[in-house]
Amino acid sequence: MNLKDAYRFQNRLNSHTDEIIAIISDNTNVTKVKSTLYKSRVMPEAKDEEVDRLPATEYADRITSLCDLAVFLMDEREKLAKAIRNAKLALEIDIDSEVGLNGKRRELADVLRSMNSLRGSERLVKNGGTAYRFNADGEQVSYFCDMKEVTTINFDRNVTRRYENALNRKSDEISAEIDKCLVMTEVDYQPPFDVNDSFSEVFEGFVSKTK
Repeated sequence: MNLKDAYRFQNRLNSHTDEIIAIISDNTNVTKVKSTLYKSRVMPEAKDEEVDRLPATEYADRITSLCDLAVFLMDEREKLAKAIRNAKLALEIDIDSEVGLNGKRRELADVLRSMNSLRGSERLVKNGGTAYRFNADGEQVSYFCDMKEVTTINFDRNVTRRYENALNRKSDEISAEIDKCLVMTEVDYQPPFDVNDSFSEVFEGFVSKTK
């Protein structure tokens, strides 16, 4: 499989493991409860009745097999992680670092684009200003007045536009390089099941192989 498919299968291993953890973390799935209704203590002619609590999941009677599968999936995750690491060591670029850098490049370019879209302006705000004066008693009081508000750009737009364009070009180049690596890089790993298999299919297939 290539690196892109390896990452996809890694996510599938993670999701199946998480599903098992969710099941076995619930005590109602890993314990059985039998209740006895002492009807005869209330009505001597009635028979006592034993009632089993309904299982919380279809896997309630196969918890040990679920644990077996969880450990198997963890082993596969370890194998795949090593295979991915070995595959990436042969690359000319550090994919993980470049992905992080590219995210910051795009973030900075987006901010610069927003800055470059700003325009100077002028507006009159009715009663938008507050001033102070002394009244007849010599006390300082406030009053409202019209206010002109002038907005100007306090940076060199030519520079920020140049930076924005350069960051976008670099980001596009690195993205193309990363995509190429994901598709062209082979990972030495054989998946034990199809990436599209449901959890139920994976579980049943595992149980049948381990019998």
